[in-house]
Amino acid sequence: MTRGPYETRLDPALWAYIDAVNGWYPPEILGLPIDKQRAVYDRMSRAFHQGRPAGVKASDGVIAAAGRDIPVRRYQLAGSAAKAMVIYYHGGGFILGGLESHDDICAELCAGTGFDVLSVDYRLAPEHLHPAAFDDAVAAFEWAATSTDLPLVLCGESAGGNLAAAVALSTRRHIRTAIGQVLIYPELGGDESTGSYIEHAEAPLLSVADIAFYRDVRSARRQSPDDPTFSPLRDTDFSGLPPTVIVTAECDPLSSDGETYRDRILASGGKAWWHEEPRLVHSFLRARATVPAAAEAFARIIGAVGALGRGDLPPRGGDVAEGDRGGRRA
Repeated sequence: MTRGPYETRLDPALWAYIDAVNGWYPPEILGLPIDKQRAVYDRMSRAFHQGRPAGVKASDGVIAAAGRDIPVRRYQLAGSAAKAMVIYYHGGGFILGGLESHDDICAELCAGTGFDVLSVDYRLAPEHLHPAAFDDAVAAFEWAATSTDLPLVLCGESAGGNLAAAVALSTRRHIRTAIGQVLIYPELGGDESTGSYIEHAEAPLLSVADIAFYRDVRSARRQSPDDPTFSPLRDTDFSGLPPTVIVTAECDPLSSDGETYRDRILASGGKAWWHEEPRLVHSFLRARATVPAAAEAFARIIGAVGALGRGDLPPRGGDVAEGDRGGRRA
């Protein structure tokens, strides 16, 4: 790829990560059949896997839903009584990923917070078009709400951030609602004619063309872009949402979605914080082992999840502040 204006904007360590990711993908990746794309993604995920922290145990199970079973994996920290449960929705553009691809991230989230983490293996497109993934995401939340007395925190990254936000919107009137949500560089269906969609249209690891590809693969025939279960920012009512933390990457077309979502929640009287991580790119969670800025960002994310799960607001300990844009601009 041509590095363009990002050549000096991004640190060498981050470029090493970007090059490593790109090294797994042939140039024609988006033209390959989905099963081939998944095979590449799964091999890459295994290569970046950091292992599980000591003391974290994981158990697999299924959630019975109408006409299907939803695979899940529950992470628990040995010797510690969890004070909350995190429901985690993985990324992958709605067509990639599963329990294995984000196993180490969920395990580290469990170790860092002491909370139980429930990773949800929702159905993927194109075999299962919208609202299949959303339906599975809601079913997992409803199962957790009836199966544990622990406070529930929604969490997701990229496509999973979309699902977490959609679940928060659809379950805010339930008897049991989430006490918080943390969205990591989420795709929320924002205005693609402005902001980061324009400034970072050709950013490394995610471009606006990539976003359009994933959206089209996920879409059912006659899919309405105004469906808030498909594009949460298209809702007209953002009241009643749980306290929300959104963390985005500066060099990512999706960053403006986080800012807009925060502003909509604040305008509706809710609590929301947005932090744009300077000089990072989409998918920076996988860079946390080699890029100090990504490690620091992940630590802030863990801190935000912990704060929301404890009902400790606003988030403390160097996390994010209301209206925070990250402070430093390249």
